[in-house]
Amino acid sequence: MSTDNSNKAETAVAYAALILADEGIEINPEKLQALLKAANIEDVEPIWTTLFAKALQGKDVKDILTTVSTSTPEVGQQQPPVENGEKDEKPEEDGPKEGDDGDGDSDMEGGMFDLFG
Repeated sequence: MSTDNSNKAETAVAYAALILADEGIEINPEKLQALLKAANIEDVEPIWTTLFAKALQGKDVKDILTTVSTSTPEVGQQQPPVENGEKDEKPEEDGPKEGDDGDGDSDMEGGMFDLFG
C-alpha cells in the first residue's frame, strides 16, 4: 500500500470512529469495518481499524475533542514565562551528542497515540 493510500485509509477510519462516537456507539474494529464497508471503502487494511479501536478504547472521543479545543489559556490569564535558552551551561559542541543518532528527533517524546492516553 502506498503512502497516499495509507493516508486515505487512516483518514477513513478516523472519520468512521468519529461517526461511531457521535452516535454513542462503541468503537471496535468490527463496527469500524462495517461502517467503512457501508461507505464502499474497501481498501482499508484491518490493522487500521484495530489500531484505532485500541487507541480509543475506554476514551470519550467527544471529551477529547472538546478538551483539545478549549485547552488555550483564558482571557486575562497570565501565561507561564518562556525560557529564552540562556542557562548556565557550557556551549554545545558541534555534532551529535553521545547516544544521539543525529536525526534531531531524540527530544520528541511519545507520538501520535499519546493523544489517546
